[in-house]
This record gives sequence, structure tokens and C-alpha cells, in this order.
Amino acid sequence: MQRRVVLKDEKIIDSWSILIENAQDGKDDFYKEIPRLIRDSQVPGLRTEMVKVSSALFGKSREYIMVYNDNLRDYRIYIGARKYGRNLDVSWYLCCEPGLFKRTLSELLTQGTSDKALSFYLNVFKQQDLVAYTTLVHHCVLKAVADIMAANNQDFSKIERKSRGFLGIS
Repeated sequence: MQRRVVLKDEKIIDSWSILIENAQDGKDDFYKEIPRLIRDSQVPGLRTEMVKVSSALFGKSREYIMVYNDNLRDYRIYIGARKYGRNLDVSWYLCCEPGLFKRTLSELLTQGTSDKALSFYLNVFKQQDLVAYTTLVHHCVLKAVADIMAANNQDFSKIERKSRGFLGIS
């Protein structure tokens, strides 16, 4: 049974998406390719898991690949693909999800203004790791998207590669 994850908007700190025309049947291949590409990267502590994501505890859910890094426990990336009419909608979301203790302490220290303050406090090495982790996952998604587009005779060189968030991954 797949784990169920509730993903609220305030957890999302970076994202990227694309709508691939006439690729509605590419979801299964995409979901097989992403874990393989991440495994092939041979980054220690980088893991994938299929999860059901919803925006509320009892809301509708969709399948995503959750990617997590043992060295950056508060940061997870959710990668999704879904049929959207005749198209394939592909996206990823970098989320900051601190544990209960860190959330509570962050709220106390910021007088309730942030539950992520301690998670956002990253030394230079953790910042470097976060950018490398997110960039690697982004490149894996781009590779899988390029393969789907090539199979559909589409020009991958014209897509927007830069993410929308504070990291601006490209």
C-alpha cells in the first residue's frame, strides 16, 4: 500500500512543470524512468518512493514519486505526471517539511510567523547540497521529458527549463 502524503501550498518552495502535447500515454514510462535515472546518479542517501498526494487529509489524491535525501531530511521533491486530455502534464515540487519538533521550535523562535525558520537555516555546505539535490532531480525529469518528446517528434530545445521559486534551478 502506498503512503499517503498531504501537501499544502505553503510547503512548496520551488517548482517546475510542462505540458507535453499528444503524450497522454507517456505516464507509465515516465514513472519507470525517473527512479532509474535517480538510482543511476549514484548519489548516496537519495531515495525514491511512490506516494499518494492530496491537498487535504480526506481529499482526492494523485500518484507522485517522492524523492528524499537522507542528508536533507526536511526537503522532499514530489514528481508527478498525469494525463491531461491528449497531453501529459509533468511537474515537480520542492517542499520544506520540517518535523514536529523543528516546526514547533521555529514557531516559538519567530513568534508564530514561520514554521520553517530552522529548516531554512542552512550552512554553506547544506545550501550547496540542496541546490545539487534539486538540480539533479530536475535534470532527471528533463531527461525523461526529452525522451517522451523525442518519441513524439517534438523539439525539446524550445522548452522552459528554469524552475519557479527561490532556487531558480535550470
